Amino acid sequence: MSDGPVPYRRVLLKLSGEALMGELDYGIEPRVIQRIAAEIATARKAGLEIAIVIGGGNIFRGAGLARAGMDRVTGDYMGMLATVMNALAIQDALESLDVFARVMSALQIHDVCEDYIRRRAVRHLEKGRVVILAAGTGNPFFTTDTAASLRAIEIGADMLLKATKVDGVYDSDPVTNPDAKRFDVVSYDQVIADKLNVMDATAIVMCRDNNLPLRVFDLTRSNALVHAMAGDEVGTLVSA
Repeated sequence: MSDGPVPYRRVLLKLSGEALMGELDYGIEPRVIQRIAAEIATARKAGLEIAIVIGGGNIFRGAGLARAGMDRVTGDYMGMLATVMNALAIQDALESLDVFARVMSALQIHDVCEDYIRRRAVRHLEKGRVVILAAGTGNPFFTTDTAASLRAIEIGADMLLKATKVDGVYDSDPVTNPDAKRFDVVSYDQVIADKLNVMDATAIVMCRDNNLPLRVFDLTRSNALVHAMAGDEVGTLVSA
């Protein structure tokens, strides 16, 4: 990260649970979470206020459990609890690097983390703490993508960063189509109209209606997270 001023005051980083798996089939790969924590620490020490919304797909995914026959509401609550586990792991990795972090949950789990209260979350950010927001919105049927958009708007983030396993937004699946075109910039409306699968439609509409820019980038690339937080043109920018 450059020595100059960071272009944003506050960002929200959306991490999928799968991002924590590394080469594992499920769970958390320690080396991966340590690398992510180190890059977050670099951005934090440059003066950026950072909030994180984490998914739980590396442990449980409510929609998948529902397709296997489980009650959808029960599956979604299990997924929310998985995000709390991931959030605690990220908190521990950050604190091992002397970065103050707080886990705030949309579900009440007082023995392990704080309740999510918007004003308290903003105060933590102002004090230089990384805030890790777990349990999605606290409601079934809402994805952690939607939670990321909602929380970013609530805390007044300047940018929503979506960390994925691909280097931006493509007009088709780059895994199955070698001729897929990557966008440097794409509009919210095109993402929705062309079903580009950046985030779920609810999340994109919330970003559009609140003029919240979204950058999609490849978390697996070394220091891509640092560059994204520094305002560099990595991945794809989704805006009006």
